[in-house]
Amino acid sequence: MLKILFSREDIEGAVKGLALRIEQDFDNEKIIFICLLKGSFMFTSDLVRCIANPSRVDFIRVSSYGAGMTSKGTITITKDLEEDIAGENVVIVEDIIDSGLTLTYVTDMLRKRNPKSLKICALLDKRARREIEIEGDYVGFTIDDGFVVGYGIDFAEQYRNLPEIYVVESDDSCKTA
Repeated sequence: MLKILFSREDIEGAVKGLALRIEQDFDNEKIIFICLLKGSFMFTSDLVRCIANPSRVDFIRVSSYGAGMTSKGTITITKDLEEDIAGENVVIVEDIIDSGLTLTYVTDMLRKRNPKSLKICALLDKRARREIEIEGDYVGFTIDDGFVVGYGIDFAEQYRNLPEIYVVESDDSCKTA
């Protein structure tokens, strides 16, 4: 069962607020946005359209969940960057900071490529499940816990198309004692 967590209007407001902060921090400097596929593609698209800075977008695909609801703990890069980020302002765009495993892995990997600056922009920060301490520089919403879907975020490749963000709740009404 799905329960709405953030409406379209909530998301739009958060995206615009994040974009404004990024613009202010980078003044008129060029930024390369690194979209973590697949969950961040809608967020990245909306975010970049709200930013006036000269910008480029590149994509990296990392797998840590498989088809489950919890991280496997193993990080696999399935698509690497095409851009050279050395000497560039880089903003990693992530849908959810969860355990911290994936984002720490990606951040460490990208730092070795010598960007001028490296920041993290996340739509959601789910602190209750953090295994490795990592902070987002720009965070739209902080949530306690719960498995979320919608606005690009999936469960087993489903629900990405939902324009709102929902929390997946188990339906205990069918269980018998």
